[in-house]
Amino acid sequence: MPRVERLYRYPIKGLSPEPLDAVALETGRCLPQDRRFALARSDALFDPAQPVHLSKTNFFMLMRDERLAELDTRFDAASGRFEITRRGEPLLSADFETAAGRAAVEDFFAGFLDGAPGLPPRLVEAPGHAFGDARRRPNAQTGQYVSLINLASIDALSERVGSTLDPLRFRANVYFSGLPAWEELDWIEGHLRLGDTQLHVVSPITRCAATAVNPATAQRDVDVPRELMRHFEHNYLGIYAEVLAGGEIAVGDTLSPTPAAAV
Repeated sequence: MPRVERLYRYPIKGLSPEPLDAVALETGRCLPQDRRFALARSDALFDPAQPVHLSKTNFFMLMRDERLAELDTRFDAASGRFEITRRGEPLLSADFETAAGRAAVEDFFAGFLDGAPGLPPRLVEAPGHAFGDARRRPNAQTGQYVSLINLASIDALSERVGSTLDPLRFRANVYFSGLPAWEELDWIEGHLRLGDTQLHVVSPITRCAATAVNPATAQRDVDVPRELMRHFEHNYLGIYAEVLAGGEIAVGDTLSPTPAAAV
């Protein structure tokens, strides 16, 4: 039986993951606090009053700005406190609830990313909006998804490239074990029971150059999209699913897929 091994959220798009033991999901929504904020490039036309999905190239993120992987970040939603460290050294502590705190975050990244196109950055959010990479799929009821990855598929790719790939380079919410590699791709258009929730699997996740960045070294070391095509004739790793019925999910929960033909 497939089993959840790890859970993560990413409060700021492009920055480090935060591990979770359990989390409550709401119908039609991604994980709470997941991709709630983003660092928009100076020419990005994001309007918080009328939020719409924009391409990831409008924001600072690993596909272009691999240096971000040097940083460890933490966001406390209850207090609004945001902290940045690097190799255990505190670099910034700021309050997202104040204009001064947000300005301090923007100033930090302007200096840290000195020379990158699109500076200075703008810290953005909008109520109910999430800065996910995926546009709303035609077969989906919403545009917010939970991302899931089969650890066996990462192992299969690692074996082919001759290097152990850290699962965190794929920035998923749910990592699970207990299935053969790539079997999750057969779940598209099916349903998935996870913990107390029911999900609709809407699409595979197409991988981009961000996955070339090693999260431990902040260096580009494996061209993941090219290696996927070379060895498996596709550039998918993971699946997107929308929440049809909310509830709690936790590390250790089992996953029970229902194929599309049986839905």
